[in-house]
Amino acid sequence: MTRLMRLLAVSAAMMLTLVAGCATEDAVSQGGEFTFVSPGGKTRLFYSPDERGRVTGLHGESLLNKGEQIRLSDFRGEVVVLNVWGSWCGPCRAEADDLQAVQDRLGDRGVQVLGINVKDDRSSAADFVRNYGITFPSIYDPSGRSMLALDGFPRSTVPATVVLDRKHRVAAIYLTEITKEGLLPKVRTVAGEQSPSR
Repeated sequence: MTRLMRLLAVSAAMMLTLVAGCATEDAVSQGGEFTFVSPGGKTRLFYSPDERGRVTGLHGESLLNKGEQIRLSDFRGEVVVLNVWGSWCGPCRAEADDLQAVQDRLGDRGVQVLGINVKDDRSSAADFVRNYGITFPSIYDPSGRSMLALDGFPRSTVPATVVLDRKHRVAAIYLTEITKEGLLPKVRTVAGEQSPSR
């Protein structure tokens, strides 16, 4: 009986440690890389510059140019608005014009929208891009593997939008459909931040 009580006490102590660790964890892990932490029901998360974690290694095959690779590093020094979408997703259809509006209005300020097409077949996704007049590039990633660069990010959340600052650190996350009215002010603010030194 004493052994069982000790085992229960140790188990309880370990659980408390894990819970306490999760409660104090933030978006930045050791080394400044981004690590997604469950938002506790929030669908919009915002990070100040001193708490932002960097995204590196995100890449994948171009949706429209088969065989061509698109890398986050291709957009060095630019604010990047990552949007996870699928042609089968109703909210993705609703927000397509809004994302194009962000690209059209802020592209000349060093802002680049980059789609990540998931759980889709290439022809349906390509038709979606043409039908909605989308001019920004998309990574074709039916398995969602490119999202592994956002450590711990829920790959099943579609649509999702992640705003990266000019150092490609996570400034904002939207785990829901966005509108241009909701997204433009945040992207403008991030684009207006001091440019990184080269």
